[in-house]
Amino acid sequence: MESIRQVFRIGNGPSSSHTMGPSRAAKMFLEKCPQASKYRVTLYGSLAATGKGHLTDVAILNVLEAEAPTEIVWRPKTFLDYHPNGMYFEGLNDKDEKIEDWTIFSIGGGILANDHFNELRSEEVYPLSTISEIMNDLDHRGMNYWEYVEEIEGPGIWDYLAEIWEVMKQAVKDGLEAEGVLPGGLGLKRKAANYHVRSQGYQPTMKSRGSLFAYALAVAEQNASGGIVVTAPTCGSCGVVPGVLYHLQEQRGFTDVRILRALATAGLFANVVRTNASISGAEVGCQGEVGVACSMAAAASSQLFGATLQQIEYAAEIALEHHLGLTCDPVGGLVQIPCIERNAFAAARALDANVYANFSDGRHRVSFDQVVEVMMQTGKDLPSLYKETSEGGLAISHEMCRGVCPACQ
Repeated sequence: MESIRQVFRIGNGPSSSHTMGPSRAAKMFLEKCPQASKYRVTLYGSLAATGKGHLTDVAILNVLEAEAPTEIVWRPKTFLDYHPNGMYFEGLNDKDEKIEDWTIFSIGGGILANDHFNELRSEEVYPLSTISEIMNDLDHRGMNYWEYVEEIEGPGIWDYLAEIWEVMKQAVKDGLEAEGVLPGGLGLKRKAANYHVRSQGYQPTMKSRGSLFAYALAVAEQNASGGIVVTAPTCGSCGVVPGVLYHLQEQRGFTDVRILRALATAGLFANVVRTNASISGAEVGCQGEVGVACSMAAAASSQLFGATLQQIEYAAEIALEHHLGLTCDPVGGLVQIPCIERNAFAAARALDANVYANFSDGRHRVSFDQVVEVMMQTGKDLPSLYKETSEGGLAISHEMCRGVCPACQ
């Protein structure tokens, strides 16, 4: 299992798989073929189906167009075998003859892979790859999840997570200040600032919940506008973990040191999912994005409140289990509807999972690892129209009523 640094990546939204991954792929191909007179990039499957809404073409052109004319070819109906998010790069000479080509896939979280190259498996540092194995080992040695992360990754992980936490906090603050309509054509107004202001007028319980919504919305809206965010585990779900942790620090006064330890625990749980299943919406639907983010936030918050290893695992399991089957059907191919609202509700659900688990002794029938396995199988069974293609579900429902329903006009 690789470093949790692969879980938390800093970059511009709105999508780790559709923006960060393609941008990195373009830079890598430019290094492979800097002498081309022209570039052509063919996008396949889910990457092509929602690429325009996710700014995939912009991410690639920003890299290649500065060096030579670049053509983007869209093939949304063609799915390559390795992964739904396929890219084919070609470098051409002045006679339009191919001098270099490369097929690569953006498999989630900004990670790239193909048959001969896989960043997901490039740095195996953890000897254990399931929560059950890790929990049993730590229970025997009297250690916490975050201590295991430090043991494996070394003390340098704290500097890395400190940078991650600063970027997360800044995304919340920037999102709370921003107002207006999000780009993309849906005319969706930002809500975070208004939610935050309105929350201040309520009694403590409602104020707390309203603030939590506002913090998660703030980051998700920053992502939708192409702002700088942290994958946790993806851009589309990037508001859940920072929303919860920012809220708990504001409400409960948890120190940065304790927040970083919670982030380490969250990263460990996400790492297990990435190793044994997937966090790609194009591969398993939104259960792999918002569902995993909710699980991360549940584990992190449970640790902050002093839970046992078993209670933390239970909180993470609850959060993921109750997102099973969640589809990825973004309206207009944009990371806005239903993505932004889902971040806010998943943040609230994460805290509920924490409370529920901490009322128990941590014993339960279905393990986190079993839910991860079921999530992967459920994702395989979902039709492709519910996996980031905008060809079914809410995406189609919204298009059918556009211009008829007053809310859609």
